Amino acid sequence: MKKFSNISDEDSALFRQAIADAKPLKQDNFIAEKVKPKPYPLKTEADNLAVIEEMLDTDYDTSVLETGDELLYVRPGIQKSILKKLRRGHYNIEMELDLHGYTVDMAKIALNDFLKQCASRSIRCVRIIHGKGLGSINKQPVLKNKLNQWLQKRDIVQAFCSARPVDGGTGAIYLLLKRV
Repeated sequence: MKKFSNISDEDSALFRQAIADAKPLKQDNFIAEKVKPKPYPLKTEADNLAVIEEMLDTDYDTSVLETGDELLYVRPGIQKSILKKLRRGHYNIEMELDLHGYTVDMAKIALNDFLKQCASRSIRCVRIIHGKGLGSINKQPVLKNKLNQWLQKRDIVQAFCSARPVDGGTGAIYLLLKRV
């Protein structure tokens, strides 16, 4: 049975003239491999869906939600994993300084004395409670901002970050000190 073609006789003759010198291949060794599909991460997909469902869950504890800025500092050269452990509260708190009710001058003196005491006892991790500033004139933290400045200038300080909510949240910091 002859197939119907829309190609004119002139076009067909022109095509045959163009391929007249072509030689047929004796053998074609090319074997096309099937492209394997990329693996689909089912567990990752399930984890992502679980996170989304958890975020949409309305039964959450509002006490863990806080307002205010988180403090975070790590001295250059200190590994990120150390900061991660500090933020998660993995280090044992060996001493604590509570600055509630202190003026800026009193807090600076107390901090200097506290850091000297920590160095003399070879203490590695401490918590400093500075408060959230709710009792200040503008309801803004004063000691928190001063601590941030003071501690970054001290050589003994390796890293610090705001505490977990159970330990004071943004009203306290974990401070990791250099071993002396």
